[in-house]
Order: sequence, then C-alpha cells, then structure tokens
Amino acid sequence: MVAVFIFMPMLQQQYDEYTPEHFKVWETLFNRQITNLQPTVTEKYLEGLNKIQFHAHRIPEFTFTNTLLAQSTGWQIQAVPGIIPDKDFFMLLNEKKFPATCWLRDMSQLNYIEQPDMFHDVFGHVPLLTDPHFCEFLLGLSHIALPHINNEFAIELMSRIYWFTVEFGLIKEIGNTKIYGAGIVSSSGETAYSLSPQPQHLPFNVTQVLHSAFHKDKMQEKYFVVESFEELYHCLPQIEMEINALVHQ
Repeated sequence: MVAVFIFMPMLQQQYDEYTPEHFKVWETLFNRQITNLQPTVTEKYLEGLNKIQFHAHRIPEFTFTNTLLAQSTGWQIQAVPGIIPDKDFFMLLNEKKFPATCWLRDMSQLNYIEQPDMFHDVFGHVPLLTDPHFCEFLLGLSHIALPHINNEFAIELMSRIYWFTVEFGLIKEIGNTKIYGAGIVSSSGETAYSLSPQPQHLPFNVTQVLHSAFHKDKMQEKYFVVESFEELYHCLPQIEMEINALVHQ
C-alpha cells in the first residue's frame, strides 16, 4: 500500500484542562443515555463499552483508551479540533485512526449542540471500534473514498453511506431492531424516535442509500436496518462499484 501523509496538525488531549463542570456534563449525559441504551442498543456496543472501560465518573483519557483499543482491533482515537476536511478524515480512517474532538458541551447544552462534541465522538463512536467487522467497514470506506477525494459528487455519495450506517444505522439482533449509529447512540431524543413507528425502517440497500438525501438539522425520515456488521463489510465491493458507475455515467 502506498504511504499516506496527514498534513492537518494533530492535537493531544489536554486532560488537566477539564473543569468540574466538564466532569458533571459527562456524568449527566452518560447516566442519562446508558439508561436509554440498555434495552435499545446493539450488544456489540455494550460489549465495546465494557472493553474500553467507559464510566460515568471519569471522562475518557485517550491514551488509556488507545491502549485498550490496540489490544482489541488495533484502532486508535486521534484528537482533532472539530469537523475536519474530508481528505483528512478519510486519510485518518485509512491509518486506522478515528478522529474525535476533546471539547465537551456545557450544562446549558445537554440536549442539543450544533457541532459534535466529545460525547458524540467518543461515547457514540468509540465502543464499536472494538468490533473487527465494523472496523473493516470503516477502513473499506476510506479505501473507496480516497481515490475520489477531489470529486464532490463522489464524496456526497460516500457521505450518504456513512450517514445512514456509522451515524444513523439500525441493526437486527435476535429478531429485534436495535441502534448502532453514533448519532442515535449519543442522543436521548433520537434513540426514542428512531425506534418509534414514526420514521420508516427499511432493509439496508446500497442503491437506495446512495439515492437518499439526509437531514443534519432534524430527525431522519427513514433509517436503514442491517442484518449484521458482516453484511456492511460484505457490501463494500457493491458500494465501490455503484459509486464508480454513478461518478462516470
């Protein structure tokens, strides 16, 4: 594989800069959401949460979490300042590094923030970085995206795949529909809404996802349900084929 180089400045988590309010925010969000998740989230997430030893009383420390991830799948958390350019994002995934912010919302923003903070990035995403098939799916997405990184249409198509899986995906588990997407996992409102009868629940279909717009500022109108993370991984060749076809048509 050709080596890739990250030109975006890399950050380090400054753990001693977290204030008592930050710890209170993490504890409040963790305790509220873990109660919501116990009956609704995939077991893979709960297993991952246990493996990386997240708790309500302590904000995760990236260096310690990375030690545990290294033992599990070899992935790592990379601290970033916020939303980063598409190229940097997919290059990090290609190096098995998941970008995550270090900052936490304040107590007045418990229910909503415009930009994803550490609770979304770390609580929402990181536990599933212990699952090998899910990680291979993320890695595969980077392999598909990087050759098209300067093609705006192709990256929009990749965004749709990412949005309806990694961020807002649902999964079948022992006959029940569970959540796994980080945008749902980190939101108490979206957790309840996504599993309600109000939105559509559709079987995961690559073609349909690629032709589906998504909403960043309101609840989704539809969610796609996979049978397993293995299904996601095995869909990678179809995703690549269909994106290539749409880009070159």
